[in-house]
Amino acid sequence: MSRAPAAAPVGDVLAFLGREYPGARVLLAFRNPFELLVATVLAAQCTDERVNRVTPGLFRAYPAPHPSRRFRRESWRRPSAHRLLPEQGESGPGSVRGDRSRHGGRVPETMEELTALPGVGRKTASILLGACFGIPALPVDTHVARVSFRLGLTRSKDPVRIEEDLAVAVRGGSGGSSRPDSAGTAGRSASRASPVR
Repeated sequence: MSRAPAAAPVGDVLAFLGREYPGARVLLAFRNPFELLVATVLAAQCTDERVNRVTPGLFRAYPAPHPSRRFRRESWRRPSAHRLLPEQGESGPGSVRGDRSRHGGRVPETMEELTALPGVGRKTASILLGACFGIPALPVDTHVARVSFRLGLTRSKDPVRIEEDLAVAVRGGSGGSSRPDSAGTAGRSASRASPVR
């Protein structure tokens, strides 16, 4: 039976992240919560760079969720959109429609309300909460999960449990502050997810 790695000192890990990735931020280009919501959903299975090439045109055509306008599927699937996956194109407008109908055109500000939107999971919600609303959150993607396991900060492969383990570890190692953007940046630098096909 394989043994779990010994946990790295959390204070040292956070200090390293602060030195190596000062001013870490969300890499998706956005100007408001609506744009980050759509961009994050679209970035679920392709690179942030690819999404950043596509979203300026989309946001010129659809600058905000509006009850009198409908998204056209072809806007999300055309070749100039760099072949975003069809299911992502469905989730993007779907989450906006849910936002518009249930929240009066505003992006909700709680984990429960965000994850009730179509196409929005805990990782996307955590990114929105931290980047737009200043609510402490720990987005757990493939990279963060891998590095957290290697550092011995979790023994789980379940994203929700990893999030819980990291929250406990970070609170103990930083006096309550965290650098989720730094963790994500470090994870992407240290590991590689499988390419989209």
